[in-house]
Amino acid sequence: MLKVFLVEDESVVREGLRDNIAWQQYGYQFAGEASDGEMALPLIRKLRPDVLITDIKMPFMDGLALSRMVSQEFPQTKIVIISGYDDFEYARQAISVGVEQYLLKPVTRMNLQKVLQEIRGKIENEREQENYIEKFRKEMQEYEQFSRRNFFEKLFGGHLSVQEIYEEAQKLSLELDAACYNLAMVNLWEKKNPEGRGKDLGLAERKQEELMHYFMRYPEYLVFRWNITTYGILMKGEMQQMEELSTRCVNNISRICNEPDMEWYLAVGDPVERVSLLPECYNRVNHTLSYRFLKPREHVLAYRGADNENHGQEEGGLGGVDIAKTDPEIIKGFLMRGQQDELEDFVDSYLESQKDALRSKLFRDYLMLSIRFTAIAYAESLGFTQEELLGNAWTDKMQNLSLDRKDMKPYMMSLLGKAIELGSRERDSQGKKIIQKALDYIEDNFAQEALSLNAAAQAANVSANYLSALFSQEKKTTFTEYVTQKRMEAAKRLLRGTEKHSGEIAAEVGFKDPHYFSFVFKKTQGCTPREYRTGTKG
Repeated sequence: MLKVFLVEDESVVREGLRDNIAWQQYGYQFAGEASDGEMALPLIRKLRPDVLITDIKMPFMDGLALSRMVSQEFPQTKIVIISGYDDFEYARQAISVGVEQYLLKPVTRMNLQKVLQEIRGKIENEREQENYIEKFRKEMQEYEQFSRRNFFEKLFGGHLSVQEIYEEAQKLSLELDAACYNLAMVNLWEKKNPEGRGKDLGLAERKQEELMHYFMRYPEYLVFRWNITTYGILMKGEMQQMEELSTRCVNNISRICNEPDMEWYLAVGDPVERVSLLPECYNRVNHTLSYRFLKPREHVLAYRGADNENHGQEEGGLGGVDIAKTDPEIIKGFLMRGQQDELEDFVDSYLESQKDALRSKLFRDYLMLSIRFTAIAYAESLGFTQEELLGNAWTDKMQNLSLDRKDMKPYMMSLLGKAIELGSRERDSQGKKIIQKALDYIEDNFAQEALSLNAAAQAANVSANYLSALFSQEKKTTFTEYVTQKRMEAAKRLLRGTEKHSGEIAAEVGFKDPHYFSFVFKKTQGCTPREYRTGTKG
């Protein structure tokens, strides 16, 4: 129901309009009335009607003054002027303030009903268009995030030349020109809900959105999603700005993420003066972020470079052993939440933290066995056997392994790498099950206009944010693009295989508005539905 508010100083006229119009029959709710503009304004601010009907000549505040204020504060409100004056100047002023209709008294019921019907149709059309615009905006936002991630993956991986960096950035409307750059990476997830489970918007998802919304307001920050739990913030500006930009970045991430049920870690790199040096900046940040497994109480992580070690010195004492740093939970935490591309950085940071104690053969034997048993326990918790983790060759190798310090890294890399692989295999299996649920839901519901990411996420029992990230990761496309492709394939079959007109086909593939269907079809297929049907194009 659309809300209508009436302002008229003549009580007989006001009551007649109020009582003699079948408001509900025409899709309206009579929300309120007032005798003049001064009395009406606070009520209008409170009720926010869709339609304002007002007399033009009233004491205290006339209809034109009221209309002018309402138009400024509530531009979506439609205004109808009623007047006993057939005066061009009044009509001109009414038009100038955006009045929808100008009716002369006496206002007949038929005339007002006709105007109300026209206005309702206009409002419904405007709202429908707004819905399509908002839908399109969300689709573009989803695509933009997906494209951004692909771009930054190539940039930080060193796979783009300087020319390619700027060309791809321009395509994505990313302004990269700056004298200096720096990078921050933030890893965040909800302690109770690390995989985005649940139909409701989780705490982690709300915090991720808050981070996105904050940094997207400032041109000196470019925020992008790196993976399901990690976001990147690229800072750009002058060299003298970098410290202030980094401090502001850290302070606001700390403010947003500082919740008892949130697990979050932040690493900030060192400024570089060339965009081509960003891969080096990323490598350092990624290495720093790997310390989150070793320093679980530290949310803002500092870089710790590898020291030059004397591998020739052996048989040191155990005085340098920090028992907390040998906690098997560190290894377990990495296996559960770490990524394959973090493996070497984690191993390096783990060994760096024990560099003095590693001089002792006894300690190395103990550490390797501890890591081995932790990895076995992790693999078995996933349903894999010890043999699947270690392989037959590992048993013999362990019996004869020379436990030199130089052997520690390859040993950990091989063992933990295999464990991560098994974990990834299990997560992939679970992820594929989630994706399959979403795909099944799309298959059953793509003809419904109400099909949405939220609805598919509920069907898969995960959050929308988690499904969006997982979907783009697994299917290499966005959820929206996939649904659109599904709808377009169905539309093409109907266009070539039936005699149904375009409006019928639009409804059958999930489009209420045939014009919007034609727009999407041409945008994605390069031709109109008519051209595709006749074979002139497509």
